Amino acid sequence: MTGDIKTRWGLIFVIWAAGLGAAAQYGKISVVFDRMEALYPDAGQAISMAVSLVGLLGILLGVVCGAFVAGFGFRRTLVWSLWTGAAMSALQLLHLPFGMFLATRVVEGISHLGITVAAPTLIAQIASDRDRGMAMTLWGTFFGVAFAVLTWLGLPLVAQFGVLSLFGAHAVVMALLALGLGLAMRNIPAPPRQKMPGLAGLPALHWQIYRSPRKMAPAAGWLFYTCSFVSILTVLPPYIDEGARSFVMGTMPLASIVTSLTLGVYLLRSYTAVQVVQLGFLLCAGCVVWLWVAPGLPVACISLAAAMGLVQGASFASVPQLNDTASARAESNGAMAQAGNLGNTLGTPLMVAVLAAGGFGGMAFTLILLFLGGFAVHMFLAWYRRLR
Repeated sequence: MTGDIKTRWGLIFVIWAAGLGAAAQYGKISVVFDRMEALYPDAGQAISMAVSLVGLLGILLGVVCGAFVAGFGFRRTLVWSLWTGAAMSALQLLHLPFGMFLATRVVEGISHLGITVAAPTLIAQIASDRDRGMAMTLWGTFFGVAFAVLTWLGLPLVAQFGVLSLFGAHAVVMALLALGLGLAMRNIPAPPRQKMPGLAGLPALHWQIYRSPRKMAPAAGWLFYTCSFVSILTVLPPYIDEGARSFVMGTMPLASIVTSLTLGVYLLRSYTAVQVVQLGFLLCAGCVVWLWVAPGLPVACISLAAAMGLVQGASFASVPQLNDTASARAESNGAMAQAGNLGNTLGTPLMVAVLAAGGFGGMAFTLILLFLGGFAVHMFLAWYRRLR
């Protein structure tokens, strides 16, 4: 697709809505996690697997999924991933035995990967060169928006009709999105398919992607971001004054989204996505220094989230900027999915351990190292790209 095409914003918003559905595959368990024990009273500690299984598949299969999507077809992957997600939520509505419930979560992990690799690749395909940064920044908000919607609409639904009603609502939404996108994308030019690697070729595929300073760069920075963001939202609340805690924790994800869609988009008009990501990492480090001096200060917490919004949106915008072909973008998005799931999995345990050993100062120092690490890895990969 060339830069003189007209951006199809209506279709982009529907594909973005598919991303909300994918994020809800995590969020529908996370927002009702305290109620899951009542649903499965004999599960014990294994109930945490209801969340972690989805992320584990992302760690194991992120890059593989990128290659599979390029071979199977982007439109087909997106639609069938939505149908699969709808089917799993519909099964969960039946209050399955716990083992079968976990099996549906494994399949949802595959569905989630298919959506999060195919959708951003398609968005980049149907956006003009001028609008692609805005479109990819919009895509980057899907996780935060989904959790906000689940909090505003999902929790009242659960309070009135129970946890299973949330699974049913998710099934309906995913099915409607699959049906709508299946019809809407029939006339969208499909990127050429690539030959899918066999099992023997998977190690070489990982090596080929992770040795490319273009394909791996978004994932490299994304690992540092995801290792920080979820853990911050998890461990920071006790340090915020109880009277302001609810407001601050509700505002932080929204501040991230607003900054991403306003200042982030404005900066992308004049600077590369990687440069915006680096600026975001430096601002994040500065905000953590502020928090170190004034632990739990509401304005510092919200400022940190706003700075992280620059990293969030521009990281997704960097994928099409650094990679020209749809297959390369799919592989880069797959690497981002792998790195993001790894960061989400490692971040919170890391912060909890650092807090136990070094208190708030130790946590702040670790966050500063992570943010400066994100800046440095992009600086190194930019230097490496200039050499090639």
